[in-house]
Amino acid sequence: MNKRLVRSGMAVLALLGAASAPLAAQGGQAGRVNFETYRLPNGLRVILAPDPAVGAVSVNVWYDVGSRDEPAGRTGFAHLFEHMMFQGSANVAKGDHFVLVERAGGDMQNGTTEWNRTNYYQTLPSNRLNLGLWLEADRMRSLAVTQENLDNQRQVVQEEKRQRVDNQPYVGAMYETLIGLYNPQTCFPYAHSIIGSFDDLNAASLDDVKNFFRTYYAPNNATLTLTGGFDPAQARQMIQQYFGDIARAPDAPRTTCTQPFTHLPQARTVQDPRAPLPAVMIAYGVPAPTEADYPAVSLLNSILVSGQNSRLTERLVNREKAAISVNPLFLANRGPSTAMYWLNAAQTVEPARLQALFDEEIERVRREGVTEDELTKARNGMRAQQIFERQTPHGTAEALQFSTHYFGDPAHINRSLEPYMAVTRDDIRRAAERYLSAQNRIVVTVVPAPAAAQE
Repeated sequence: MNKRLVRSGMAVLALLGAASAPLAAQGGQAGRVNFETYRLPNGLRVILAPDPAVGAVSVNVWYDVGSRDEPAGRTGFAHLFEHMMFQGSANVAKGDHFVLVERAGGDMQNGTTEWNRTNYYQTLPSNRLNLGLWLEADRMRSLAVTQENLDNQRQVVQEEKRQRVDNQPYVGAMYETLIGLYNPQTCFPYAHSIIGSFDDLNAASLDDVKNFFRTYYAPNNATLTLTGGFDPAQARQMIQQYFGDIARAPDAPRTTCTQPFTHLPQARTVQDPRAPLPAVMIAYGVPAPTEADYPAVSLLNSILVSGQNSRLTERLVNREKAAISVNPLFLANRGPSTAMYWLNAAQTVEPARLQALFDEEIERVRREGVTEDELTKARNGMRAQQIFERQTPHGTAEALQFSTHYFGDPAHINRSLEPYMAVTRDDIRRAAERYLSAQNRIVVTVVPAPAAAQE
């Protein structure tokens, strides 16, 4: 799964990021990415973004499958396959994917799972592009989905959950907050965890897992993106050679999410035997990235929590000394999304006081809006983020994939900043009033378990 969502402590809240040029003179858009795109007859979507000045190439595959595609009783399969995909294929022994990439001078060979997609990627010297393509094609064509690998990786996933979720302070409550935001009756895709349940994983048969692989890890459910130093004509030949004969599958079924936030508001208290101090976790339902209000909500989130002088950090941490940290988790889904704020209480501060201070600051933004300086700073931060993200072939590849999967068009990468630059202070205030409402949230209060419960 996306390890940034399960590591212990505050690292669990590292924001999702995904490209190399100065800002355009007009509109503040990050440098233009030139690319071409096409499909193979078997449905594989290909995006080629060559940059002759770069001596490395990123081979990046996104499969259109994540935990949102899992029906009830079959959760955890997408994350399971993040592990299974490194257990060998017809021509690659178990674990050799990593070894071959490293021996070729490459790095960043990995995979992550989220609610909305699964990705696999490696960056290699330009003259080893063939290796990256061959490795990805071999496991797409012939992954070793065996009972031995299933049993082994099922245990690995379960141990990962124990170590990184169950045995870490606050992390279980964080997931309860993220999942509890969504109505499980109408929006199950986002109302269960990426890692899945032990019961579902234990109940999974080899045939269940094979069917999942055949359905979702087919060329017509994948996008292959190449960025960096390569010759497009040669790349096309290699892609045809390695991927062209892989059979397509029937179109994958899709789960549905409707009326995700109709069960709100919600409030819960969780006892955590590993938590040294109380915490308050507050999550709001916000729109999808494709919706008109999303840029305003995103910039509002930045104003609230980005930097030591942000609204919430300045009030709760610096001035009131009520919190030792304010940690955001702003998750963009291919559907209804999440704005979550994790407040860690300072010594002797009661959770009720911490929440009251938070509510006061949110209400002030809803009533008065933000300043022009705050909006300018948030826009500049968005520009800088895009520039930094696109400084590596991998970052550029991820940005192209995000544009393709979330907006249906890789060309969105070259206009992605425009909606943010058009946001006004009135837009911010309206977004705060509409989405940061006490009726549109879940509040999970974490309290240390009594001493008897910790024994």
